[in-house]
Amino acid sequence: MTWQIFVTDDIETCLALRRVVFIEEQNVPEAEEIDDLDDQAIHLLATVDGSPKATARLFVKGDTGKIGRVCVVKSARGTGLGVAIMQYAMDHLKTQPGVKRLMLSAQEQAMGFYERLGFVAYGDSYDDAGIPHRDMEVQL
Repeated sequence: MTWQIFVTDDIETCLALRRVVFIEEQNVPEAEEIDDLDDQAIHLLATVDGSPKATARLFVKGDTGKIGRVCVVKSARGTGLGVAIMQYAMDHLKTQPGVKRLMLSAQEQAMGFYERLGFVAYGDSYDDAGIPHRDMEVQL
């Protein structure tokens, strides 16, 4: 299995992956998943043997790099692709001028995954699209 991870302008492919994972699999309402921020984001796409399997979107605001909409299709879970796209996202944000902190909004069931990447939870639990979340961060 050969994967590639890269910054892409192919937002439609990223949205298609998010549709499968968030809307169809996790029942996130489409109106909450598809927002007006996609045209302002840096999009990452991961392919396995040329086929799209994972995506994430990034923002930089002040000294904070934000990682969001991270998803890996079911067939590619457990392969290390999730760690790989997160590491790529973190490395990419670290190269942005002035970024001193990375943050994300984690589904509570995925917090252990992000903790293994160095993220630490802060603040209270909250509901996002019917799924319990916590904010997490890593200082650079």
